[in-house]
Amino acid sequence: MGRGRAKAKQTKVARDLKYRTLETDFSQLQRELHGEPSDVSPAASDEDSSDPSSDYADYGEGSSAR
Repeated sequence: MGRGRAKAKQTKVARDLKYRTLETDFSQLQRELHGEPSDVSPAASDEDSSDPSSDYADYGEGSSAR
């Protein structure tokens, strides 16, 4: 027992996926599949590829001053 709420949510999600109207950009999909450059600038991806540990470089300095 107790599966009614979970099943109702699954049914709702499945129905939403089945009947949702999506506008697919087929030209963008074709460019991706052929490996052509996209409209996204490379500067945005360079920012994401930075070293994640650099965010925490100064983390320990403030707590030792107590």
